[in-house]
Amino acid sequence: MNRLILTVGLPLSGKTTWALEQGWPIVNPDSIRLALHGMPYKQVAEPFVWAIAKCMVRALFLAGHGVVILDATNVTKKRRDDWESDHWQREARVFRATKEECLQRAAAIGRDDLFSMIERMAEAWDFDGADDFPDGSAG
Repeated sequence: MNRLILTVGLPLSGKTTWALEQGWPIVNPDSIRLALHGMPYKQVAEPFVWAIAKCMVRALFLAGHGVVILDATNVTKKRRDDWESDHWQREARVFRATKEECLQRAAAIGRDDLFSMIERMAEAWDFDGADDFPDGSAG
């Protein structure tokens, strides 16, 4: 069975660094946003960003890859549930860097624009693992 690994964590929590170290194909909505409209976020484009991400995941599995990483925050159950499929098994790789750690990292690299996003996503965090991944694949 194909495996889709969802990263779960706040911005700057280490998700992309980890994903790049694994050697598996990565689908990253941030990269799709930049390619699509050149901006980190544009609400009107979000449905297209996620449709493209889903097409990319499917295409990578159809091309023969057995593991694909979705490198995104995935902090809400709704977002993770969007990736349920009969075509792959979902797993989660959880990054538990605190809001304060992520805010410090943003400040250190001059990305004050991420402060409100980090705050908002920390507030929305709803991961306990058991409800999402009853097979114990959250880690």
